[in-house]
Amino acid sequence: MTNSWRFSALADRHRALGSKLEDWSGMGTAWSYDADPDAEYMAIRTKAGLMDVSGLKKVHITGPAASHLIDRATTRDVEKLMPGRAVYASMLNDAGKFVDDCVIYRTGPNAFMVVHGSGQGHEQLTMAATGRDVSVRFDDNLHNLSLQGPLAVDFLEKHVERIRSLPYYSHTHASLFGKPAMISRTGYTGERGYELFVRGQDAPMVWDRILDEGKAMGIIPCRFTTLDMLRTESYLLFYPYDNSEMYPFENESPGDTLWELGLDFTVSAGKVGFRGAEEHYRLKGKERFKIWGLKFEGTNVPGNGAPVFKNGEKVGLVTQAMYSPLNKHNIGIARLPVDCANNGTKLVVRCGTHGEIQATTSPMPFYDVDKKRRTAKD
Repeated sequence: MTNSWRFSALADRHRALGSKLEDWSGMGTAWSYDADPDAEYMAIRTKAGLMDVSGLKKVHITGPAASHLIDRATTRDVEKLMPGRAVYASMLNDAGKFVDDCVIYRTGPNAFMVVHGSGQGHEQLTMAATGRDVSVRFDDNLHNLSLQGPLAVDFLEKHVERIRSLPYYSHTHASLFGKPAMISRTGYTGERGYELFVRGQDAPMVWDRILDEGKAMGIIPCRFTTLDMLRTESYLLFYPYDNSEMYPFENESPGDTLWELGLDFTVSAGKVGFRGAEEHYRLKGKERFKIWGLKFEGTNVPGNGAPVFKNGEKVGLVTQAMYSPLNKHNIGIARLPVDCANNGTKLVVRCGTHGEIQATTSPMPFYDVDKKRRTAKD
C-alpha cells in the first residue's frame, strides 16, 4: 500500500480475503485475493459479483455555474442531461489529447457528481471552476460498491423498490439496508449491474449484507483486476493502461486522440467550447494508430505490452488480453496501425513467455456485440 493516501473502509475485508492492497489512484485497492480469478469472472458473467471500486474519485459540482463548468471541462452537452440521468464523457487537454474519462451524474438543476479514475479529472474540473460561481468538492467518504452480473437486479429488488425499472445510465436515491444510498445502473463489466454509493461508515455493513444474503444466489467478492477480463471482452478502456502514457511512442510526448482510441462518440454532436475542442476536430483523419481487437490462436495469453508484427515488422502492441473460460475465446485489445483496423488481417504477437502467437484483427466488443445484456429492460 506504498504511497496510498486514501483508505477504503473495507480494507480489513480485503486483507481477510488475501489482498495486500496495492495502490491505485492513491487508494489501497484489492488487486488480488486468495481465490480463483476465473471463478470471479464466471460469477459476474453468469450470476453476480461484488467489487469495491471506491478508488474512483467522486467530485461534487454545485452552484449556478455548475453546468458551465461541466460544459467546459468535458465533451458532453450537459443541457441534455436531466436529474436522475448519467452520461459517459471524456476530458481533453489543450492539444486535444485524452487525459481522463468520467461518468457525469446530474443530481439536481445546479448539482452534479463527476466520477473519474486515475487521470486528471479533478484537476480539469478545478481549472474550469476558476472565476465561476461554483463549488468543487472532492468526496472521499463516499464509497462505491459495484454489484455486477445478471442476478444483481434480482438481489437488489428484494431491498429497493422499483429498482428493476431503473433505466441504463440512470440513478436513484434510496434506502439500502436502512442506510442512505445513491444507486446507479452503471458499471465496467459489460453486464447488467449497479453501483452503490454509500457513506464510508455504512460500507462495511452493506458489503457484508450483500455477500451474506447473496451467497445462496452465487454472489461472491471479486478483486479489482477481475475487471481486466471483463473489460477486454466488452471493449472498455482503462486509463492509462491502454494509452501512450503506459506505452509511449519514440520521441513523442504521451497523449492520444479520441479518434485513435475510438472514444469520439463521447463528444456530443456539434459541441464546441470544451477544452481541446479545436484540436480535437483538427486531428480527425490524422490518426497514428487505432485501438483495435485481436483474436489469438490457442489458449496462451500474451502479456501486456507484447509487440505485434506484420510481415516481420513491428507495427503495434497488445495493451490487455484474456482467455475466457466461458466463451472459449482468446482475445485482446491492441494498438495497431490504421490499415490494420479491420476484420481478418493476419498478425503475429511475440510474447516473452509463450513465444510467437498467431493473431487476427477483429472489431470490438467481442462479447454481447449489441450490448443487450447491460441495457436489458426486464
